Amino acid sequence: MLISPELVLRAYRQGYFPMAEGRLIYWLNPNPRAIFELDNLHFSQRLLRLVRQKKFTTTINQACPEVIRACAQNREDTWLTAPIQRTYTRLHEQGFVHSVETWQDGVLAGGLYGVALGGAFFGESMFHRVTDASKVAFYHLIQRLQTHHYQLLDAQLLNDHTASLGATEIPRPIFEHRLCQALSLSCSFG
Repeated sequence: MLISPELVLRAYRQGYFPMAEGRLIYWLNPNPRAIFELDNLHFSQRLLRLVRQKKFTTTINQACPEVIRACAQNREDTWLTAPIQRTYTRLHEQGFVHSVETWQDGVLAGGLYGVALGGAFFGESMFHRVTDASKVAFYHLIQRLQTHHYQLLDAQLLNDHTASLGATEIPRPIFEHRLCQALSLSCSFG
C-alpha cells in the first residue's frame, strides 16, 4: 500500500511518523519522545579524531534513494518496506527528505536520511557498511542543522544506538510544543 507524500508530511507536522509491518502501515507518536538536543550534543574524542582524519568523504543529497534502500537492507525485519521507500524517495524529489552520505574510495560506506520541515528534522534511519561511517554522517548532519539554525532533531524512539549518539527522552506534550515552535521557522537544509 502506497502512502501519499502529502499524508506523510501532514502526519509529521502533528508529531506522527509511519511504520510498517508486512503490508500494514501504522502511525506512531510515542510518549516519551526521543530527541537530540542540538545545543547540548557532545561527540567523543574518538569520533572527532576520525572526522579530522578524513577517512570518509561526506556529501549531502547525492545518493538519497541509495541511502534509503541501504537503510532497508541493513535490517533483517525492516519497517522500511518498498512502498515506504518509494514515498520517502518521492519526498526527496519534492525537497523534504535529505540524506548525508559517507564514501570511502568512491563507494557508499554509510549514511542517513530524514525529513526536514521548518526548523525540525525528523531522523528516519541510518546505515553503515564500514565501521563508524554512519557516525561520521551523523556528525555532519548535526553540523548542518546547527549551521542552518534548526531547533529540533527528532530521534523518534530511544534505543541503544540513539542513546549512544546522545538522544534523550522528553514527554509528548513538551515534544509537541517544541515541534510547533520549530515548524514556525523557515530553515533551509541547504
